[in-house]
Amino acid sequence: MNVALWIVQALLAALFVFAGASKLVMSLDQMQGPISLPGPFLRFIGVAEVAGGLGLVLPWLFRIRPGLTPLAALGLIVIMVGAVVITVMSGLILMAVLSFVVGALLVLVAYGRWRRPAPTR
Repeated sequence: MNVALWIVQALLAALFVFAGASKLVMSLDQMQGPISLPGPFLRFIGVAEVAGGLGLVLPWLFRIRPGLTPLAALGLIVIMVGAVVITVMSGLILMAVLSFVVGALLVLVAYGRWRRPAPTR
């Protein structure tokens, strides 16, 4: 189970760091989708995604406050709930399903890391 959690955590971390960094680098015009969201809110989501992505792996990897890993997953679940709602409202059902699957994987990480004791040195 530990290996499976690490694989899922690494993939989700890469996804969120990439998505968040792109929200920080792209212009606001490039980020506007079918539903218009304020620019500062999109930048905030980008920062939260980068921080959450790093929080999925770094605390557990370095064994420094590993309890932050499930909390990072919970924070990203909140973002994914918003993503599902926004994409359903815009009519992009397939993208909403993809966001839902990512959210479900985050639930797996949050549960798996909450229940597992932190590794010892």
